[in-house]
Formats: sequence, structure tokens, C-alpha cells
Amino acid sequence: MSTLAMTLIEHSKNASPLTQAVTDIYAQSSDILMALPFKNVVGGAYKYSIEDAGGGIAFRGINESYTPSTGVENPQVETLSIAGGDADVDMFLLATQGEGRRAREENKKIKSLSRGITDAILAGDSSTDPREFDGLQRRLTGDQVLANSAAAGGAALSLAALDDLIERVTEPTHLIMNKRFRDVHFKGLLRNQTLQGNVDIQKDDLGRPVVLYNGLPFLIGYETGPEARILPFTEVGSGGGGAVTSSIYCVSMKDGHMCGIQDSAIATRDLGELETKPAKRTRIEWYPGIVIENPYSASRLTSITDASIVA
Repeated sequence: MSTLAMTLIEHSKNASPLTQAVTDIYAQSSDILMALPFKNVVGGAYKYSIEDAGGGIAFRGINESYTPSTGVENPQVETLSIAGGDADVDMFLLATQGEGRRAREENKKIKSLSRGITDAILAGDSSTDPREFDGLQRRLTGDQVLANSAAAGGAALSLAALDDLIERVTEPTHLIMNKRFRDVHFKGLLRNQTLQGNVDIQKDDLGRPVVLYNGLPFLIGYETGPEARILPFTEVGSGGGGAVTSSIYCVSMKDGHMCGIQDSAIATRDLGELETKPAKRTRIEWYPGIVIENPYSASRLTSITDASIVA
């Protein structure tokens, strides 16, 4: 059993003020989590089917019959993971700085969880850590992965390859990429008279500038320092060479395509003062996962170097 997929902010509208506040901090810390719709599931797992074959069709003459055939649907199961952390604040700090210090530590822990789940959505690998869910990098195979270049060390992004990437996704909604690549190279297209028609900048509901490529907005995960950005240029391209390339993902984030799953909203529990040390502890926990119900809901373009975009 599951609900319709909604964003985390929409899920929290009927929740308690505390849950709303926690969810707002969490979602606003990652534009991927802000955009990704989530289903509430019961029992720790989500069951669904992927259509494989639709059965045969034929033409017939008058008074003739059809040969019966049946479509095939392959059952799938996605399980939830357990993610979270404890925020401890020493009693001395509480006595000298007040409860506001505890709230700041809780906010930092929530933001850290947001970044961790964002990383897992992209690169989670249950074969390395069975406690986390598989991300896009591990799930996407075959025709849903293509190389921007077959050369050793990759090459500058080709817009033709990017268009091919987008074409492989049904009802695409977003492009996911490294923040620097968006800010330097895609915004740089606005100064290129030949290629600038592919990029547009609009305002979102809060008046913030949003960069789009052929109508698709970019997602860059979380905005932190250069040492902590999603999709850094540390991948080995399809042609080998040094680990100097990155990837761009095209996704369809909507119900029936790519969405998140959760047991319920992010929970915070005040565990009070610990017996083992003079500190108060808050436990922050969430039970998330992702599901790709349509095999053409996402695609990946590899072998992209940190260089100016070409046609």
C-alpha cells in the first residue's frame, strides 16, 4: 500500500509544526530532495511491476479470429533503508549558550543527513554497503548509459550527446550535474552567440534565478564548498585514462517514473541527558529509498571533462 507521490514539503503540510520545520530544513538543503516526489509505503517495502512485453497484435479478415497472447509484467520490490544520526550537546554549552545551541546542532545534523541521502540517490551501492539503497549510478545500465566521448580521459560536453541523453528519457523533468559545471560552462553558453539559444535563465517562485537547457531545469544537489559537491570530476571515462571526468543525469521525477519512498516523515526524538556523559542527545532518523517504476525514467551521460561545451 502506498500514497500518491508528493514532494516532502507537500507531505509535511498536515504534520506537526516540528515535523514541518524539520522537513523544510531537510528539503531545502538539497534541490534534488526538494524536487523528488515521495510515496509513503507500509511494511518497509514497496511492490510494483515493470512492463516487459505487451503481447502480440495482428490484422485479421472478416470472420477470422486473433491468436491470443498475454502481456508480461515483472514484479519488483524496493525496500526502505534506515538513515540518521545523533546530535549531542554538552551540558556546559547548554548552560552557557542556552537551548539555541542545541537547535543549531540539530539543524547541522539534518543538513548532513540531507547531503548523505542526496549522495546515495546518485551513487548508493548496496554491494559495498548493504545498509544503503542503490543509486542511479548502480541502477542504470545498457542503453540508458552513453558516453559523451570514447577518448581516453573523456572530452568536453557535446550538446548533441546531451540531446541524445534527454531523448532516452520518457517525460524528462530535470538534468542533474556538478554545480561548477552548471555555473561555469552552461552559464557560459549565454556568451556564445552560436550556442546561447539552448540555455535560458528564469525566476522560480522565490525569485531566484534558475538555469534551464531546452526547458529542463538543472539540479546540483547541495551548495557547499568545492570539496563537497555532487558528481565531482573524479570518474574514469569510458575510454580509460585518468579519473578526470564527470556525468550528467537526465531524470523524470514524477509518480510512475522515478520517485522516493519513505515510511513516514523525518523523525526527531529528544533522548534527554545521557547517563554515559554530561550531554543531551537528539536522534534524527528517516527510512527512505528510491524506486524507478519506468525503465526509461533516467539516463546517464559519462566521460565529460571540466571544459567549455561544444556543439
